[in-house]
Amino acid sequence: MRNRVGDLGLENVVIGLGEPHDSPSPTALLYNLVPALNPCARIGIVDTYGPTSEHGTPPSLLRCELAVVGYREISLDRLTGSGAYLATFAPPSVASRTQPEAMVA
Repeated sequence: MRNRVGDLGLENVVIGLGEPHDSPSPTALLYNLVPALNPCARIGIVDTYGPTSEHGTPPSLLRCELAVVGYREISLDRLTGSGAYLATFAPPSVASRTQPEAMVA
């Protein structure tokens, strides 16, 4: 993905690889990410359709994790030739994101 972004000259795209120790809570990561994003930003998440026990994320779970913070789904596209998908979301504004104490998974 990093090579393709470079080949296309997309200077406004940053590729970040998540590690298991990066954040124990997806909602905390998503909440804390909002202030660093441009208001027109889009978040792209590549994952597999498998269950979490097999290192995948069902799309319904991913939608729930992002919606609880206030992200809005733009698209979900199956990646050809694999069991993976690309989910694209628009982040909430800093003022409109759900406050931690109000988050219900």
